[in-house]
Amino acid sequence: MSFRSHVLIAVCLCIGRLSYSQTERILIVEQVIESITESTEEDFDYSELSERLNFYFLNPADINSVGEEQLKEFVFLSPLHIHRILAYREKNGAFIDLLELQSIDGIDKETIMNLIPFVKIGSVNALLNTTTEDLLAKGHHDLILRYGQTLQRQQGFLIQDTSKSRYLGSPERLFVRYRYRYGQHVYLSLNMEKDAGEQFFLGKKLNGFDFYSASLYLRDLGRFKKIVIGDYALQFGQGLSLWSGLAFGKGAAIATTTKSEIGLRPYSSSNEALFFRGFATTWTVKKLNITPFVSYRLLDAGITDSADFEIKSLNQSGFHRTAGELKNKGNLRQMVYGLNVKYNKRNLSMGLSAYRTVFNRFFEPGKNIYNKFRFSGLSLFNGSIYFNRTWRNIYLFNEVSHSFGTGMALLNGLLISLSPQVSLSLLHRNYHRDYHTFYSQAISEGSGAANEKGMYSGLVIAPSRSLELAVYTDIFKFPWLKFRVDAPSTGFEGFSQLTWSLKKVLKAILRYNIEQKEQNGDEGIVSIPVAVFKQNIRAELSYVLAEGLQIRHRIEVSIHKKGSITEEGYLIYQDLLYNPMQSRFSGNFRFALFSTSGYNSRLYAYENDVLYGYSVPALQNKGIRFYLNGRWNLRRGLDVWMKYGITKYTNVDEIGSGLELISGNIKSDVKVQFRFQL
Repeated sequence: MSFRSHVLIAVCLCIGRLSYSQTERILIVEQVIESITESTEEDFDYSELSERLNFYFLNPADINSVGEEQLKEFVFLSPLHIHRILAYREKNGAFIDLLELQSIDGIDKETIMNLIPFVKIGSVNALLNTTTEDLLAKGHHDLILRYGQTLQRQQGFLIQDTSKSRYLGSPERLFVRYRYRYGQHVYLSLNMEKDAGEQFFLGKKLNGFDFYSASLYLRDLGRFKKIVIGDYALQFGQGLSLWSGLAFGKGAAIATTTKSEIGLRPYSSSNEALFFRGFATTWTVKKLNITPFVSYRLLDAGITDSADFEIKSLNQSGFHRTAGELKNKGNLRQMVYGLNVKYNKRNLSMGLSAYRTVFNRFFEPGKNIYNKFRFSGLSLFNGSIYFNRTWRNIYLFNEVSHSFGTGMALLNGLLISLSPQVSLSLLHRNYHRDYHTFYSQAISEGSGAANEKGMYSGLVIAPSRSLELAVYTDIFKFPWLKFRVDAPSTGFEGFSQLTWSLKKVLKAILRYNIEQKEQNGDEGIVSIPVAVFKQNIRAELSYVLAEGLQIRHRIEVSIHKKGSITEEGYLIYQDLLYNPMQSRFSGNFRFALFSTSGYNSRLYAYENDVLYGYSVPALQNKGIRFYLNGRWNLRRGLDVWMKYGITKYTNVDEIGSGLELISGNIKSDVKVQFRFQL
């Protein structure tokens, strides 16, 4: 590249960095989130990821002092990317300009452009040098108030008979979120949430909101790298034994198949499951990071009618709308305590986790034969060892975990940069049918890391800066029975995606995904598993019409076949995104047409939402979907967000079922959000 080209790129980067507005920041964060989550069909709480990226946009990490663990928070960076950034800094000294990032071999231009907004050249003051006056005067306060509601009345709100199951509260969804930050060293988090149908200052909810979550996080306090009091998450190894909070699985970005452990972090999500509540800290002793933790929580659980009051099920939905759901609330006491020790030395890290989970009630695995190897008892002791090693262009990772007294789980894999244009990912897993853990989010095809063997292989080829091909295959089998599968079964998944982009102006994506599993047949007294095929084909085109104005088109087709029954569906939508620089208003809207044969051929589509909100609705039956999402900056430090969405069905007279049933063919939702910053 010529000197003139370097100068031109530097000028463009500097102008872009200096001219990022609030609106532009939101657009960048949304683009990163969608690129990571676009293949996910589950309704995950993406607010945790959104908040993390927004924080680093406002408080960029110093590229000259940032460590491996902090770089792992940027989920679009693979372990090889992180290794190359740190190796370049070690060899060449401190970065003088962010433009130097493009001199690092093996990191593509798009990854660099994703990273630039979240890092800086600068220095960070230690918390020990901070005064009380600094905390009061220089801290950042952020308060969000959110209201949401489905405008049509659902069946659960219409039932007047108190002897029947019904929603006891009002249909509004309320959410309050407060954050205090002092740089990257002090973080105070408070979440308060009420779901639709839950009581609010009524009945058993005289204390207001149904869910409260709070944490105080201190960072870089001498030898104490991290201290968390309150709610927190732990993310170690490859997620086999101890991983709570956000996690990703298979997708277009094959680098996400390996977990980038962050260790201890405050829990800031509104999801009411899979987090810890208590105290945890990480301190350093030479090359060791030592993390002891203790947690005590009340969990929702269904209890048997027997004299022993055994646990028959855990409820992780977080809903407490009916008398039955309230009856199950807080029935189970859980204590978790343990330790993680991690050794770091340049290109090698090794870790060990050991922890015990104790309950006050006995777990009953259930009488169905597929539950034969499920957890039963009052306590569970888990231990795991793991390592990762970077050697030249190869990143190796592994974890072995054991639930003592029962089974084991093994996961190992590697990432290889075969050339600057070609990357390969391989992952092997073997999870015993009697392996148990309550905090596993490892790569798996089933629900949880148990009763599964599989081999994943992925390949990314980028012959030019404008063209990329990503493919992967995953072959798996389930040695024991599963829900709705009354025999050992096998399956496979294949994925391919071709992406063509022309600078920042035009982007086209073509994707094909096929999956085959086995499921019990629908006929006969004896259930015999039959093959079930699911295919998805997607084409997407987005381009910039003018400065701050972007249009996006997508068409997607799904085909579901079980035995002789085939279901088909399609989705067509068009987005218009308006994000001009320095404007006090920004927004976007979508118009979509969809038609499916039924639930099995449903389609998912990520939607833009209010800040820290998220929506990935499942579209089925036949109809149209429209939403309008906007933000208005009233004045400095005060923003108003609003989203209105409506779905009209053309082939049904009722929407949903049970207490969620709506009479009619229209369902509409509204969200209003206020954000105050100081």
